[in-house]
Amino acid sequence: MSLTFFYIFLGKYILIFAIQNNKYHINMKTSFFKIFALIAIVAFSSCKEKADEAETSAAEEAAVAEATAVIYKAVTDKSTIEWKGFKPTGSHNGTIAIANGAISVNDGNIESGKFVIDMASIAVTDIPVEDEGNASLKGHLTSADFFDVATYPQATFEVTGLKTINGQAVLSGNLTLKDATNNISFPVSTNMEGNTMILKSETFTIDRSKWNVKYGSKSFFDNLGDKFINDDIELTINLIAEKA
Repeated sequence: MSLTFFYIFLGKYILIFAIQNNKYHINMKTSFFKIFALIAIVAFSSCKEKADEAETSAAEEAAVAEATAVIYKAVTDKSTIEWKGFKPTGSHNGTIAIANGAISVNDGNIESGKFVIDMASIAVTDIPVEDEGNASLKGHLTSADFFDVATYPQATFEVTGLKTINGQAVLSGNLTLKDATNNISFPVSTNMEGNTMILKSETFTIDRSKWNVKYGSKSFFDNLGDKFINDDIELTINLIAEKA
């Protein structure tokens, strides 16, 4: 949202410049509407920098597959979760590995599944590995300030259901992170290629404060000024699974 204010102020000074320089024969009425139309478009775009938040609610009972379901096991070296975090001065992004997991499918529909996420595998990809800042950020993310990996080395996602909304498949499941579990729902697409299942989520966000990840969060601390870190974390799930 800070970009929005920047563009509003920019537009203001462009107009002042235009008014003060009539010698360029600028059509002021036309220029006014063009400039503010541009500002409105850019401002709206800046408000939509992050993906939509996953629908989040209390944990639900895990789904149980029929006996006829086919099990697909995660190919861990080909599956990953992409993450992106935000702060007033920019963002950072990286990946987290899926340690293991399986998904049960019946007639092409996901019936159940559970995945274990290796929190120690958090990697930073927007800072070169050889830079000191890479190890520093990874160390901070895995520390007690954020995900406290020493205490909570794993996170889990357990499927609670799959439904179709306006032609879009929406996967729901209990996400356990640190000492909290919440149910989240997000759009996914699946593709079957022989004995391989490919599942990809749309990019979505979760509110880290709902999993007690408190560092720099306005949900827990006042008077942070511009030193806060956004609660929203963007996630994109890329799963490759092979028929067991």
